[in-house]
Order: sequence, then structure tokens, then C-alpha cells
Amino acid sequence: MSVHQQLQTALLELEATMKAANLWRMPTPEASAFASEQPFCIDTMSLPQWIRFVFIARLNAMIEAQSAMPAKCDVAPAVAAYLMQEKVRASDQLLVVRAVERIDQIVTDN
Repeated sequence: MSVHQQLQTALLELEATMKAANLWRMPTPEASAFASEQPFCIDTMSLPQWIRFVFIARLNAMIEAQSAMPAKCDVAPAVAAYLMQEKVRASDQLLVVRAVERIDQIVTDN
């Protein structure tokens, strides 16, 4: 399985996990929110919004273009901190963080 196929599978798993944790349904951010220069667009989006509308979208675009992976991906620590702060159920936290860790690993290892 190619790195792009592995990443596509991992992104689908993240989407399913976020849906199960009730972290998927949300409004699409305003167009101006995407112009943020802050990490994770933290000043214009919630972290789940950023994951859905920026992180997953950009990685899917890389898959479609068969682009090279970034040198590093380290999103899981931010996701873990956010979910803990938001008091998301522990089992959901674990599943979502593991899904993001898998993506971090696939991107960084290739």
C-alpha cells in the first residue's frame, strides 16, 4: 500500500472517529478564517474546525496530487490538549488522538 493510500485510510478513520465523538458537525468557517497565520488557525477556528476544514482538506489535496509528504507532522499533542480542556469523554479523546497520531506517523515516516 502506498503512503498516499495509507494516509487516505487514516484520514477516513479520523473522520469516522470524529463523527462518533460528535466532533464533526459544525459550521464551515468564514472565508476570512482561512487566512489566519496562527498555528491551527487558533484565532479564527476551533481545533475540530481546523482539523476538518484545513488539516484533512490539505492532506486530501496532497493525496489527489500525489505530492510529497511534509517533513514533519505533529498535530496529536495539540489535539490531546484541546480534547482534555474541552472535557471530551476519555474514550473519545483516546480514539481521536490515536487517529491523529497515526496520521502524524504516516506523514513523518515518509
